[in-house]
Amino acid sequence: VLCRLPEACPPVMIVQHMPEMFTASFARRLDSLCAIHVKEAEQGDRLRPGEAYIAPGHSHLKLVRCGAAMQCELSAGPPVNRHRPSVDVLFESAAPLLRANALGVLLTGMGKDGAQGLLTLRNCGAWTLAQDQESSVVWGMPREAAAIGAAREVAPLTEIAGRILTQLPKM
Repeated sequence: VLCRLPEACPPVMIVQHMPEMFTASFARRLDSLCAIHVKEAEQGDRLRPGEAYIAPGHSHLKLVRCGAAMQCELSAGPPVNRHRPSVDVLFESAAPLLRANALGVLLTGMGKDGAQGLLTLRNCGAWTLAQDQESSVVWGMPREAAAIGAAREVAPLTEIAGRILTQLPKM
């Protein structure tokens, strides 16, 4: 999905359920493959177009406003839905700040993390998308999101980037 995003796309924030010893190398690997710059998020990183920020495996990643800018905030708070980082934490922090200017995507994964946060995003006017069952390795998180009406669309992995790109000019 990230490899298909253009160099000048809006900032991207990512939560991947991975142990902390893998997220930095995961970010470096993605950075070597993508037109956008991918990095492990650090406390206070200001969001910039053409950059993706991956939550470190030890911290929740939140979006916060700092003056006119948006930036990353890391939190060692308790696990949410048994996860730290949690997708719900990110989505819940972004919803009131970005409202209809947000775009939320929930991909394959076990459990229900992200479903409630995606619904919060949708209720704030954001465009939301979940991966379909056929293309998911584990259709847990996207299934939970679809079941509660959090996803405006459900699509196969091969179409996710294209659907994101069709939404960008509208944002």
